[in-house]
Amino acid sequence: MGVLPRRPARRPPAADGGSSADLRARLPLLVLLSQQALEEDYLAAARRRASGAAPRPPGRAQRTAAVVVAVFGIMAATAFVQTRSNADIADESRATLISRIESQRERVARQQERLATLRARTGALEQQNRDLGDTEQEASLQVVRLGVQTGFAAARGEGVRIEVLDPPGPAGEGSLLDSDLALAVNGLWEAGAEAIAVNGNRLSTRSAVRSSGQAIQVNTVGISSPFVIEAIGDTATLGARLFETSSGLAFLGRVEGFGLEYSVENVSDLRLPATPPTLRTLRSASVAPQDRTDPEGSAP
Repeated sequence: MGVLPRRPARRPPAADGGSSADLRARLPLLVLLSQQALEEDYLAAARRRASGAAPRPPGRAQRTAAVVVAVFGIMAATAFVQTRSNADIADESRATLISRIESQRERVARQQERLATLRARTGALEQQNRDLGDTEQEASLQVVRLGVQTGFAAARGEGVRIEVLDPPGPAGEGSLLDSDLALAVNGLWEAGAEAIAVNGNRLSTRSAVRSSGQAIQVNTVGISSPFVIEAIGDTATLGARLFETSSGLAFLGRVEGFGLEYSVENVSDLRLPATPPTLRTLRSASVAPQDRTDPEGSAP
């Protein structure tokens, strides 16, 4: 009596009622290959048992599955190693980047401190420059004032003009003496004049009003009637104060005593030249005491 070949067991239907083809379509590729290889092996083994043949060596499907599993394992291991290596590189890059950020922060902090120091130095230098500018301006004004007072520079401003005429004819010629002009000049200095000129000759500390025979000389230049004395100063007070000084009163007495014609007038714009170059050479100089003050009416 022969033995009937055993039929392979049917697979139970899917639990959700779906077909076997749908279920196989939803399986992953690796699982599908494994199951398909196993089913073919089961069928081949059942046929051999039914025919009484010896077991066959593993088929092509088993070798394919083994190769796929091996390749997948190699790929998984490679991916793991690569991922681990990438993670190490990322950690190292992150540490390097953090180190560079901290280094740049320290550099920025040092630069900010240096910038603050430079700004402070710049502010101090600017203040020093402003102070030097103020000092230079004060010195320039002082040079101008000294130039005007000493006659080294031309002068311009409001002031007083005094004009005296000798009587005409030989009898009146020479009535006004050099000493009379010197009295008027000294009176103007005492009244607060800043600059004086006689017949266009600027006076300084080295000037002299003297006579040479019957002629009067100013800065060694001969002058004659009419005698014009110009003085720069405050027009509101200079003319009045002139005749309050002893020198001014003595000059007025001489002029009126000889019966000379004279006039005193305020002028809004006087221009006096500088002294001659021969009188601009300093012979000596000294620093004035700090507590020295120029009293009203003092001569330069």
